[in-house]
Amino acid sequence: MNRYQRQTLLPQIGEAGQERLARARVLLIGCGALGTVIAEQMARAGVGYLRICDRDLVETTNLQRQVLFDESDVAAARPKAIAAAERLRAINGSIRVDPRVVDVHSGNIELLLEGVDLVLDGTDNAETRYLVNDAAIKHSMPWVYGACVGTSGRVMAVLPMTRPCLRCMFPHPPGPGELETCDTAGVLAAAASVVASLQVVEAMKILLSDPASARELVTIELWPLRIRTILTAEAQRADCPCCVFRKFEFLDARPGQAATSLCGRNTVQVRPSADATIDMDAAASRLATVGSVDKNPFFVRCALRDSELSVTLFPDGRAMVHGTADLALARSIYARFIGN
Repeated sequence: MNRYQRQTLLPQIGEAGQERLARARVLLIGCGALGTVIAEQMARAGVGYLRICDRDLVETTNLQRQVLFDESDVAAARPKAIAAAERLRAINGSIRVDPRVVDVHSGNIELLLEGVDLVLDGTDNAETRYLVNDAAIKHSMPWVYGACVGTSGRVMAVLPMTRPCLRCMFPHPPGPGELETCDTAGVLAAAASVVASLQVVEAMKILLSDPASARELVTIELWPLRIRTILTAEAQRADCPCCVFRKFEFLDARPGQAATSLCGRNTVQVRPSADATIDMDAAASRLATVGSVDKNPFFVRCALRDSELSVTLFPDGRAMVHGTADLALARSIYARFIGN
């Protein structure tokens, strides 16, 4: 029996719709609480190509809500994109999964968008979402926004030229401290699953050429249960700098060195000031002079001698400094042991 038989019985999909899904090419940015649920549902639905971009490694605290990972991934410190791809291939061997262990930023997002039909938001920060909005509007590509923290979340499909974009609804990113984060409010796994499932539904509507029904901003609160929908068809702002005046402030900001404290962890990511390709063997040898080193095809990790800090270095020049949330200290460690 056809594995999609129960799905093709749905009048919204049918055999023709299933064939469209098999030809669809989707980019998922972020493979955490939202992204793992999105990725699994898209794979099980038979979406033909799924490009997964994520910068992180699997850690113990992920297992409460990130459904594609298990303790063996933690023990091996697997990159999330790689671990997810292995699991998805076991779930559905007929689709193509393309994992990318990258930090998505203004310097690479347009390359990552090449050849896909739709973008799904599995990110955990506003800065990346506004960047995705810029890139998607510039390239006339639909995307589905999703956010979740605590027991609440929201979802909205963005269809360039026909619907308001993210900046129409939320003109400016929240300032520091304005919104709760997973560090301060936690995350209910069920809330993330509901938000991600709604994102998948919106994505399927678009892929199956039914965008007329993808026209709402949905906000949910699971505890106590509240669901609210806001029609967005008339919400496009005449003065929107992005979708009206086509000023792509987040996309046009060229990436310099950036230090970011990662949500829910005592870790800072430092990104180099320019594109870099690291000789990992040479880096491992250099780092071995200052601490104990582990190396695999995806990263080099060094536990610094006489310190509670450790550094994980990736081939694209990114590094994670573990054991601190101090951005200045992380930049200093990066400069001392990796370079400017």
